[in-house]
Amino acid sequence: MTPTEQLLFLDRATVTRCAAAIDPVEAVETVLRAHAAGRTELPAEGYLPWENSQGAYCRSIAMLGAVTGPRGAVHGMKLINAAVSNPARGLDRAGGCGFLFDSETARPVVLAEAAYLSALRTAAYTMSSVRHLGPAHFDSVTLIGCGAQARAHAELLARYFPNVSRLHVHDSLPERATAFAAWVMERKLPFSVVAHERPDKASLASSVVVTVTVTDAGYLTADCFRPGSLVAHVSLDDLLPEVFDRAEAVYVDDVDLVRDNPRRVLGRLMCEGRVLPPGGSGHGRPLSGTLGAVLTGSVPAVRPGDGVVVSNPFGMAVLDVGLLSDVAARAEEEGLGQRLDLIGAGR
Repeated sequence: MTPTEQLLFLDRATVTRCAAAIDPVEAVETVLRAHAAGRTELPAEGYLPWENSQGAYCRSIAMLGAVTGPRGAVHGMKLINAAVSNPARGLDRAGGCGFLFDSETARPVVLAEAAYLSALRTAAYTMSSVRHLGPAHFDSVTLIGCGAQARAHAELLARYFPNVSRLHVHDSLPERATAFAAWVMERKLPFSVVAHERPDKASLASSVVVTVTVTDAGYLTADCFRPGSLVAHVSLDDLLPEVFDRAEAVYVDDVDLVRDNPRRVLGRLMCEGRVLPPGGSGHGRPLSGTLGAVLTGSVPAVRPGDGVVVSNPFGMAVLDVGLLSDVAARAEEEGLGQRLDLIGAGR
């Protein structure tokens, strides 16, 4: 008899329910520690760009990863696609699927909606950066960009930083900032929302600044930040090179990932030798290290003093795989999700 091959399918509602029952920051930090200790595998991503019928930029990114953690080895992939024209259609810019594989047979065993988990993973990384690299005291946060990533960050800020009472926001489309403020009120999050017409006014309003835009051109100078600020450069192209030149410290998630992507500003600066790997020699400024190395204690954590500290993650698939593993384990415990037979009755 042919063995059955089944997938556990987790839709967004199930993923959201299970994610609410775990600690996403601890899940992300567990993987970051494993990565710093060499217990992960992170192959090069697959990248496919094209233009749709409207001439809008579209892309598909396949990101594979493996991590050895409390449950042993976990293998998986995130497939995340995006089109810049999606918001005009009433859709989030990005969406996709996450997979977990059976480590013995290599068959896919979990299929989950990935856009929510991807945003949650990114926001959890930011929360860890703020926790370990941010200023000692702050009661407001600036979000530049008011889409899905901003919403994920707001939810985790409410969960992990209860002293934060105000969000300063900016979006290139003012109606998105208005919609974000309405969403915060609807969700009864404990923030007042102050919208700013200019991004520099927003960035100067707080000592914790998070960029969550889709820009591919820098616009924030070093003078756009208060002394003593942490800048979580999540969207990767908002900062002009001078910010890195003058920063007190710059941390990344994976040096090779950042260096090997010259599409992003920090990758370009590393290719040019203007920014060097940690401990590198040359005329550029060296990176301070990775957040994982901070968590394991092998690299000191520098908090902002008279200048700015930059957290600049590229985005590691192993974080998505580790987070999905925790969510899937929760779904199994609660008997949630739908079983899909890959072979079918006609086998």
